[in-house]
Amino acid sequence: MKRYSFARIGCAIACFVSLAIAASEVQEDIVYVERDGINVSYDVVPAPNANGAAVLLMSSGGWFSGKQPIDRVKQGFGFLLDAGYTVVPIRHRSAPDFKVPDAVADVQHAVRHVRHHAGDYGIDASRMAVMGFSSGGHLTLMISLDSDDGAAAKSTDSVSNTPNHVAAGIAYFPPVDLVNIVGPSERFPALDFEPSLASSVSPINFADAEDPPIFLLHGTADELVPLANSTRMHETLTSVGAESQLSIFEGAGHGFREPADQARARSEILEFLASHLSVN
Repeated sequence: MKRYSFARIGCAIACFVSLAIAASEVQEDIVYVERDGINVSYDVVPAPNANGAAVLLMSSGGWFSGKQPIDRVKQGFGFLLDAGYTVVPIRHRSAPDFKVPDAVADVQHAVRHVRHHAGDYGIDASRMAVMGFSSGGHLTLMISLDSDDGAAAKSTDSVSNTPNHVAAGIAYFPPVDLVNIVGPSERFPALDFEPSLASSVSPINFADAEDPPIFLLHGTADELVPLANSTRMHETLTSVGAESQLSIFEGAGHGFREPADQARARSEILEFLASHLSVN
């Protein structure tokens, strides 16, 4: 029979307690990759009564990305936190200096990093969803539909070898095909990249039967990203046997400004998450 010293047992207990404390506290500016001299990072905002599941939030609008104060995250996504979901706002290299392919590469790697360190955050890596609005919805779909099992185990970087699958994706009014909108743009400089790359960052091209469940939310009065984007994505997903849900908001424009639309969207999202992240 092995004998264990009280010192060793005490150390183990202390380590366990420190991990539990870390998982319950907000962690900010966790660097998941350094590219072009930029530390690209995310935050971890645990729920008061965390259930182990998480929502990875794409901090992106027009492919511009920046840090939101934690208090604002808690206010805007309190409905997720109150339901027990840890919220992980993920940033990417931002327009105007960086383009859509850069943003896609960043957030796909971010998922690997979160999965690799999920235990440190009290997150079950098999119960992570991703969510975003507009360009963040586009990135949500690229993560959900174009994941893999890692870098073929050829990298010395353990994060790069980590799968970047998610259990579900939630995309508000996402652009899904960039082929016809890529090019010089004052409003959206991230779209000014080599046209030959547009197909490789268009979610519409990545639908297959192995994709996780997708929930699309879109308004009929959206003049910036027309509803046809989500209807086309939904039809493409269902045609290949993937699970897709489309919720159409009559009269809603880009951004869902009306409180009634926001409340409905949140209710439907919670129902979707509960059904796909095994939350009782």
